[in-house]
Amino acid sequence: MPASPPGLSRDHLAAWASLATVLERLPTALDAQLRRDHDLSHYEHGLLYALDSSTERSLRMSTLAGYASSTLSRLSRAISRLEKKGWVQRSPDPDDGRFTLAILTDEGHDLVVRSTPAHHALVEELVFAPLSEAQVHQLATISAEIATTIDPTVPWAPPEHG
Repeated sequence: MPASPPGLSRDHLAAWASLATVLERLPTALDAQLRRDHDLSHYEHGLLYALDSSTERSLRMSTLAGYASSTLSRLSRAISRLEKKGWVQRSPDPDDGRFTLAILTDEGHDLVVRSTPAHHALVEELVFAPLSEAQVHQLATISAEIATTIDPTVPWAPPEHG
């Protein structure tokens, strides 16, 4: 009988199977709620939320792409969709015209205000309700470790004042 190819240990395979399942199921659940209630994807909501949380509700497109772990191409397509709906506009950066700003409109801010409570309630239900507070802290630590191993760029974090 041929030897099995090297692979993950049984414990690591079980952990990976659980994480991979979450990675598949969670985005689908979050997208479904946001699309049903606000004609918005989870990715688009994240962009709007990051803009809403930023100073003057605007960010350079390159900064926003970094926060979203996205290519500029994917971000540009999403921003175009959000512009057509009147939720975002683009403008040259007055500090450096080589950059483009994504700016949240008043309508976009209103959408964030309307969509965020139900979205956060779903995140609370699906992610945090099954966990103890100690597990929530472990999840934050573990997720940050994995994220910075994949890409050492500092990910988006909520502002201190919010």
